[in-house]
Amino acid sequence: MKNSHRFLLARFKKTLKSSKTRSSHILIFYQYFGTPAGGWSTRFYEFAKRWVNAGYDVTIVTSPYYKSDIKASGFISKKEVEGIKLIVIDAPDSNKSGILKRAFNALVFALCSIYYALTLPHDLVLGSSGPITIGIPALASKIFRKKPMIFEVRDLWPRGGIELGKITNPLVIKFSLWFESFCYKNAHCVVVCSEGIEAGVRKVSPETQTLIIPNSSDVKLFSQEGIIPDLLPNNLWGFPLFLYIGSLGLMDDCSQIVKGLSQAKQLGVQFKMAFIGDGKEREKLEEMVKKMGLNEDVIFLGLIPKTEVVKWLKLAQATFVTFMDFPVLHTSSPNKMFDSFAAGVPIIQSTGGWIKELIGKHNVGWNVDPGSPESFAVAIKEAVEKPEISKIKGENAKKLAQTKFSRDVLAEKYIKQIQEIIG
Repeated sequence: MKNSHRFLLARFKKTLKSSKTRSSHILIFYQYFGTPAGGWSTRFYEFAKRWVNAGYDVTIVTSPYYKSDIKASGFISKKEVEGIKLIVIDAPDSNKSGILKRAFNALVFALCSIYYALTLPHDLVLGSSGPITIGIPALASKIFRKKPMIFEVRDLWPRGGIELGKITNPLVIKFSLWFESFCYKNAHCVVVCSEGIEAGVRKVSPETQTLIIPNSSDVKLFSQEGIIPDLLPNNLWGFPLFLYIGSLGLMDDCSQIVKGLSQAKQLGVQFKMAFIGDGKEREKLEEMVKKMGLNEDVIFLGLIPKTEVVKWLKLAQATFVTFMDFPVLHTSSPNKMFDSFAAGVPIIQSTGGWIKELIGKHNVGWNVDPGSPESFAVAIKEAVEKPEISKIKGENAKKLAQTKFSRDVLAEKYIKQIQEIIG
């Protein structure tokens, strides 16, 4: 009898010990997962691999994005990337597609994801929006399984769609605004990517707890030295090089850049320019470049892996960050800016929100007027003719990347919030 009691006691202690040391399981719904092998944001790849290394179990339910390296081998496929468990639902997205097709695929992804929200073991669910439909599986976990929920807002949707005229039906607008509010109010914490987005969330739900985790800088990746790009044409050698890295979509309004380059050329500034990325507006931009006589100075490289983007940034004098002049787009937290900072390259930017304030405070680039090609030309001219100023701005950008926007720092800040919620 004594031996039996001792055996049961020992077994109980072992069970208790294992339950205390069991790693917490984080379930993430995020449609656009990618690694540096693709030409897209690596936000959750970078965060999740650090959380896995810290002992957490991380499962990400995602789908193929045309800029990402993640592909589907069936309607549902499973794979593992550096310890991160991936479930890939074949509901692909592309910013070249029309809004109805994109909305349909987002809804398919959300509805299929409900199954994993209701069946996969997890201690916390994290839904990263946009699109806003990502809240559907996250809410399923929160409501039906009573799991704590973090809702991440990378862009203010549906407000962005409404301001840009992509959502016009009054009933759809009313429902989407209600659903946005419902997501915020049911989250233990809403993680936002900028101060402007935080203000937008607070406007909808003032009592919601928020935490700012901006897109981040991969300083290690972008600190490589002495590498020449594989696709560097001979006619680009010996000239100051400017870059745009990212989507060539309507809301990015890269026509601002082309007009500014044309104005700079009229001032006698010698330069070369490379657009890295793709989107619906690419053909229009290429045609615009030809009409303005810039085809000898501007090239379009399309999508290239982030590991190759590093090489181009090492040659750049400055990079461009532009958006259409809408208030909601002034809240954006563009990855292209953080990559540029990580490489120690200043930016020329035309938004009127928190990035404009960042430039003014830390001297990491030039603020220009989206409606004034002349202001672009002045910035381009200074970057070319006063390299010492460009160098100082670049050094400041690198320091900012290493401190305020470091992925190590932000990943730790994020996981501390998760720990606090899980308890």
